[in-house]
Amino acid sequence: MPLSMLNDDHWTKLSIIMLKDRVYDKPTHRNTMEGILYRMRTSCTCRDIPESFGDWSSLYRRFNLWSKKDVLMRLLRYEPDLKWVFVDGGIVQAQQHITGDRRQF
Repeated sequence: MPLSMLNDDHWTKLSIIMLKDRVYDKPTHRNTMEGILYRMRTSCTCRDIPESFGDWSSLYRRFNLWSKKDVLMRLLRYEPDLKWVFVDGGIVQAQQHITGDRRQF
């Protein structure tokens, strides 16, 4: 199985939030959430998700359903894990005076 992002403590917190949003606890939900996180981490298509996360079409349907209900937004913004956040400044254009160049063009 590919790298798992959710430990038991994380999943307990997320399942409580899901119950508040009327997403009932099913054994497949944890695996589905792992598949969604895998897809977000790797930017692959749904069809390229490994079979260890379950059927890609059910994962796709559940992702769309949870997105429409705003369940994913509540789950992903609850206690963010900053270990997975990165900043890429390669696409940001800075003006010349910001970089220390005193010449004016």
